[in-house]
Amino acid sequence: MNQLVAALQNVTPASFKKNVDWAWVLVVALPLGLLGISKDQAFETILFTLNNFIEILPFLALAVGTVAYVKASGGETVVGRVFSGNLAAMIFLAAAFGALSPFCSCGVIPLIAALLAVGVPLAAVMAFWLSSPLMDPSMFLLTASILGSQFAIAKTVAAIGVGLLGGASIYLVQRFGLFEDPLKTAAPSACGTSAITSGGNVNWKFWQDTERREVFTGEAVNNFIFLAKWLTLAFMLENLMLTYVPADLITKLVGGEGLAPIIISAIVAVPAYLNGFAALPLIGGLIEQGMNPAAGMAFMIGGGISCIPAAVAVYALVKKPVFFSYLSIAIIGAIASGLGYAAFLNFTV
Repeated sequence: MNQLVAALQNVTPASFKKNVDWAWVLVVALPLGLLGISKDQAFETILFTLNNFIEILPFLALAVGTVAYVKASGGETVVGRVFSGNLAAMIFLAAAFGALSPFCSCGVIPLIAALLAVGVPLAAVMAFWLSSPLMDPSMFLLTASILGSQFAIAKTVAAIGVGLLGGASIYLVQRFGLFEDPLKTAAPSACGTSAITSGGNVNWKFWQDTERREVFTGEAVNNFIFLAKWLTLAFMLENLMLTYVPADLITKLVGGEGLAPIIISAIVAVPAYLNGFAALPLIGGLIEQGMNPAAGMAFMIGGGISCIPAAVAVYALVKKPVFFSYLSIAIIGAIASGLGYAAFLNFTV
């Protein structure tokens, strides 16, 4: 009891604000707030969230298990083997491998810092950097379950394409002598670590090692809690959006054909994007209300690369010219991805 009292005495408003998980706060506060406004809406939101979560649970379990297996086996070290050889081949392999690697937009930062610090060409690193947050095995499975396999495959292709665009752009710029020293003097830490930075070995039969089994369990539990938190919040927001946001407003902003909805979605994604997993149900709900699927693709690509948490981490890592190039490539790549998906949909109709 004395320890609890002492701990509570040490809690300051600043420390509380820093340590509290506002996503969980919202998950609890939204139903409670709705109970005070409309009990029917509160129960509808809770049932909607539970039904959607149960439907996606098999995909969630498979996604969590896949990422935990990669982490426990040390499969991240395979990333280092991509960045060797001919630069053009490096860019292509980095973009393709990035679309398959299990890194989030901030979890990839330590790996990027390590690669740049040891002298890996910025063009190849940028290709990996741009494609990695957009797609991974768990993201593919969840995207396919929520938005359909066609959208998931198209997003994978878009992730590789944006990576190639970034790598090629940086390669051309560097031929004029720019971006020779991209890193700031101090590189930040982020929300994850990488086996490549610690010299870990690969052991695909991780269950034979006690420490690796513990890594698997820890990663599985942490990832499940993380995904469950954001998906629960996203399903709640989706239900409220479907209930209270007029469908004609969505149709006017990001519905219809043409370039405007795609550009709007790519730009709006920067402040509005939470994370890839939370965005999936929201985009699904918007598409049901009349959002152009191509605009949804632009939102997912633009937000995945340039959302505020990712942008802050990138700004802390690299010099301003590289940072603004990163943002520019992200927006251009998002718009190009939306246009490409629109062309594909028109072709298949």
